[in-house]
Amino acid sequence: MLTSRAACFILFKTSTNLSKSNATTLKHLHTAIKNKSLLKKSLLLTTTQRNSTDQRKLFGILFNNYSNKSDCKGDKLANKSQKMGFHYLSSNAAVLQKYRELKQPDNMVQCMYVWIDGTGENMRAKTKTMDFEPTKASDLPIWDFDGSSTGQAEGNNADVYLKPVALYNDPFRGGKNKLVLCETMGYDKKPNKTNKRASCAKVMEKINDTVPWFAIEQEYSLLEGDNPLHKHPLGWPSNGFLEPQGPYYCGVGAFKVFGRDIVEAHYRACMYAGIPISGENAEVMPSQWEFQVGPSVGIAAGDDLWMARFLLERVAEDFRVGVTFDPKLIAGDWNGAGAHTNFSTKAMREPGGLKVIEDSIEFLRANHAAHIRNYDPKGGVDNIRRLTGRHETGSYDSFSAGVANRGASIRIPRRVADAGFGYLEDRRPASNCDPYVVTEYLARSAVLREKIE
Repeated sequence: MLTSRAACFILFKTSTNLSKSNATTLKHLHTAIKNKSLLKKSLLLTTTQRNSTDQRKLFGILFNNYSNKSDCKGDKLANKSQKMGFHYLSSNAAVLQKYRELKQPDNMVQCMYVWIDGTGENMRAKTKTMDFEPTKASDLPIWDFDGSSTGQAEGNNADVYLKPVALYNDPFRGGKNKLVLCETMGYDKKPNKTNKRASCAKVMEKINDTVPWFAIEQEYSLLEGDNPLHKHPLGWPSNGFLEPQGPYYCGVGAFKVFGRDIVEAHYRACMYAGIPISGENAEVMPSQWEFQVGPSVGIAAGDDLWMARFLLERVAEDFRVGVTFDPKLIAGDWNGAGAHTNFSTKAMREPGGLKVIEDSIEFLRANHAAHIRNYDPKGGVDNIRRLTGRHETGSYDSFSAGVANRGASIRIPRRVADAGFGYLEDRRPASNCDPYVVTEYLARSAVLREKIE
């Protein structure tokens, strides 16, 4: 039979999102939980189900039916909850749906302008109402925002322009509504210093006749959403670690994967938006996932990945779960997160293309240091934590290439070597890389064959 102490602990572990007033009721849990099946049901709820109406009812039943003074450690647990400042975070999705079902006027279309802020990692968005449904980005007007609040301008000259460059269907609002990816432009209408897309677009224009394809494997980790000050992997014990890596990669089962509902929702959102998402899978570290975007041609590769990241953040927001692209979230014997980038040109994809791939690798070798400095937004500092030569990575300070070698800087897939044509995989980009920078540097090294300082 479950003791009162065990019951208190279980309820606390599954209810860290409860308000302070509710947390204090842990003090009064009955010494003997008679309805063991109900308690077991609470244990089966996943983190991303914690905000459901059924669960709120479940906790209400437990607290109302079995509250009484006991000698359990409720005092300490409740105090800990209050000190940590936990709050019950509910998205109120059911309430929102009532308003989303209201008829939208035919001559009013919501266009959410999305851009990358001054961190080079985070995204911002705001909505503009249009009186028509745009069919391409150039249909929409240039807008502006307060760049002093996003790290992209000074307060005495704060306006930064938003130039629409790519248009997607809006999976959150549906209907005629759109998501609008934008470049940031200064007061002089020139690219803002944080705008990496503009230079990438120029390089892609130079190599347009080679038909460059990019497919990017975006890894990320999901975080518990109850405390933004503490980045705790979704599903992990509050103190300690899960079993060592091994059963989690492409895993199946409640104790091997965490957050699949978010992954599935994101997959559908990408398809609805028009992003060429090509797959997803659970990764080696628990709570870590990957989705693949592409192949996309030229500049579209960066556009598609940035918008896919935006959709992931928005979907996770609805589930009240955090997302991190930290390349090495957990130190020690745990895999980091990358953005492996698969690349090819028309010549590489044709018979005999393996020789073109091998020649291109030598130019990538020559520019290795420059690539490492530019494959994360902090000049390589983030990626150094990940590229250790362990956990399926090459070392940041040396270049390597090989067939089917996941510990190399550049991997040639086995089937490409067998066929004699195909593509190469650059395994160096960090998960928080700017895909515009990565694709630009690949093009400059492997196609234009520049010497990059």
